Amino acid sequence: MAIGILVIGDEILSGKRQDKHFAKAIEILGARGLELDWAEYLGDDPARITATLRRTFATQDIVFSFGGIGATPDDHTRQCAAAALGRPLARHPEAVKEIEARFGEAAYPKRVLMAEFPEGAEIVPNPVNRIAGFSVGTHYFMPGFPEMAWAMMAWALDTKHRALFRDRLPFEDAIIVTGAGESDLLEIMNAVVRDYPDCKLSSLPTWSGTGARVIELAVRGERERVLVAMRWAREEIAKLGYAFTDRPARPAPVTS
Repeated sequence: MAIGILVIGDEILSGKRQDKHFAKAIEILGARGLELDWAEYLGDDPARITATLRRTFATQDIVFSFGGIGATPDDHTRQCAAAALGRPLARHPEAVKEIEARFGEAAYPKRVLMAEFPEGAEIVPNPVNRIAGFSVGTHYFMPGFPEMAWAMMAWALDTKHRALFRDRLPFEDAIIVTGAGESDLLEIMNAVVRDYPDCKLSSLPTWSGTGARVIELAVRGERERVLVAMRWAREEIAKLGYAFTDRPARPAPVTS
């Protein structure tokens, strides 16, 4: 079960607003020992949003969608989710109650439109202004406002997915190799990927500006497997004559 986010809105793609959800989603997940597997950015294009949701609904992924659930003409996410599911929009009674509690008679006739979700959806409570988001299966739809969305994402994780929480993120060990290009270490990296398929390898080259070649080579996964893989990689890199230094192992235990 992968975890992904969708960030929706022309204002993000145009640069009118800077996205904050990506970094915060990583932080919220990391505090629970979880990691983000994928992220996508979408403009306010109903056809593209619908196609994307049709694809993600067909998976078992946990998906957090930020933006587009208002009632203005540029908000399409509620309608697109319904279209992707092949369901009509229906006014959710609990969402209606929340809006009525906040606005009273002023909830009608416009604000109450934000209580229309795909038929069968559940609400995601909004602790800031009581205008709920909604969920369908493991998809959670929240407003683009960070103060609201992040609290709603945390609620969804803590309420629906606590069984997935871990006390630590995957263990990572890394070395900083100097003087080598990625092509020089390719056979070693391929061997690690082949022999330790349960681990993830990453190679991050750095351009120093002086022409010096520097690579951070890391492996993530279960501690014992990572240590064995990296011990072998160190030995093989040393045989090739390249210098390297250890980067401190991470991460620290999750504490929240």
